[in-house]
Amino acid sequence: MASRALPIINSIRRLRFDAEEMTQQALAERVGVTRQTINAIESGKYSPSLEVAFRIAQVFDVALGEVFKYQPQVSEEVSEEASEQT
Repeated sequence: MASRALPIINSIRRLRFDAEEMTQQALAERVGVTRQTINAIESGKYSPSLEVAFRIAQVFDVALGEVFKYQPQVSEEVSEEASEQT
């Protein structure tokens, strides 16, 4: 079974770089989660809770929409491709 792309994209990696190359560990400590959680969110393998999403935005002092964007066509395209293959 192919992994399904999440319809949420994020700018965490860019924001970390712009914040004096903040590490995933440093961001995790400020947000109150593990480095592995930040890695999974950043790589698009995990969608954060609303609270964690707001905390991440707060660390970078930006609006939530600058960190996360919802793109439903990503999951729709994956679903269409899967349907065509069966």
